[in-house]
Amino acid sequence: MKSLDLIAQEGALSLGLVFPLEAYAGSVPNMDNQEALAQQAEAAGFKALWFRDVPFHDPTFGDAGQMYDPWIYMTHIMNHTKSIALATGSVILPLRHPVHTLKSINSLQHLSNGRIIVGVASGDRPLEYPAFDKDRNNRSALFRDNFNYLKAMQGDFPSHKSAYHGQLNGHLDILPKTKWSTPFIVTGHSGQSLDWIAQNANGWLYYPRGDYLLQVNMEEWDSALKRNNQPWKPYMQSLYIDLEIDRKIEASRIHLGFRANPDYLVSYLSHIKKSGVNHVILNLKFNQMPIDKTIAYLGKEVLPIFHSK
Repeated sequence: MKSLDLIAQEGALSLGLVFPLEAYAGSVPNMDNQEALAQQAEAAGFKALWFRDVPFHDPTFGDAGQMYDPWIYMTHIMNHTKSIALATGSVILPLRHPVHTLKSINSLQHLSNGRIIVGVASGDRPLEYPAFDKDRNNRSALFRDNFNYLKAMQGDFPSHKSAYHGQLNGHLDILPKTKWSTPFIVTGHSGQSLDWIAQNANGWLYYPRGDYLLQVNMEEWDSALKRNNQPWKPYMQSLYIDLEIDRKIEASRIHLGFRANPDYLVSYLSHIKKSGVNHVILNLKFNQMPIDKTIAYLGKEVLPIFHSK
């Protein structure tokens, strides 16, 4: 899997960035200068750019993501970059028809020359399910059914019966075809057991946790892979940071991350690398230093420590 190889290697750690590449208050970003910042991130050595899937703006939730439809925005950024991996983080499978989802994936995979990684999830915003006439209490089964439908359609003229989306009888096929195998990364548990994730996904994406819970996650992930006779598969996590250049600044907590100097950041990344984390998605929403300067600094001072040439 070309795209997954770009960002995840056993025993190594790589860094990516999530859109918006912007610091902003509230839930709705401006999305200014994102194309130039994406190009800067690629030139600096970041391994992936991640795209959220947020169908509705729920002001009570406080996060509208990059606002744009992920497939359209990935296409836009694809046309402004050359080789960096482009990943969804994450597509809400139960709220999309799997045929349309795979049509978008295959189109982007073909047009990008194999740069696409698909993070998938069941969604965490309760108000969205009624808007799609979906029963949120059934989201685990919906997620699993959508996932299985996607996997079945990767063959030629597939036969598959879905509990929620009809059936394929071997007389229809999905175009375009792509020579690139698309990796699917499950976010959180998405209502599934870890055994199911180990068997069916190409990796596991989780949220930042304290050292004890991280160790528990890593041990459970390793055990699930071994128990299900699976090869090594990557473990990834998100992380909000507010980078302070002043090395005298002491680290402090922010939402799902920390405000800290570069020494602390490197120490943290080195520690979770030893724990087995393979890719970290940095979120700069709370960053106080200008984003272009932050990307440049990370590219010069942090990425070379973790990214082999």
